[in-house]
Amino acid sequence: MQVAVIGGGQCDARVWKMARELGRRLAEEGHITICGGLGGVMEAVCCGAREAGGLAVGILPGEKDEANKFVGISIATGMGYARNVLIVKSADVIIALPGEYGTLSEIALALKMEKRVINLKSWSIPGALDAKDVEEAISFL
Repeated sequence: MQVAVIGGGQCDARVWKMARELGRRLAEEGHITICGGLGGVMEAVCCGAREAGGLAVGILPGEKDEANKFVGISIATGMGYARNVLIVKSADVIIALPGEYGTLSEIALALKMEKRVINLKSWSIPGALDAKDVEEAISFL
């Protein structure tokens, strides 16, 4: 399954640890991780995926050289935030971690596209499944 992990381009140590664990667990389950390819939550989830031998795809707002060092496949779009549509459209399921309005836009797009959204300490929105921790988020896949 292709799982988009969305969240802030900056995050605190608690969220970094959670995102890294999520990336690791997704890889262990055999899933491909899709994200925006930059820092914060995106870098942490890619780090975890790589550590577990998994694949992380970064769909970038600009050029390939913007990707964090843990991205396995970089897709340059030159689209800025409009690339959020590609992230969501490419995924079977979306897991949302804490983030700002870019994350909120991805959640809204996913719900509009009738994709399953799993909220992991992010925006709590009707239609999304609220997970209390990484293991519960994985169980919702």
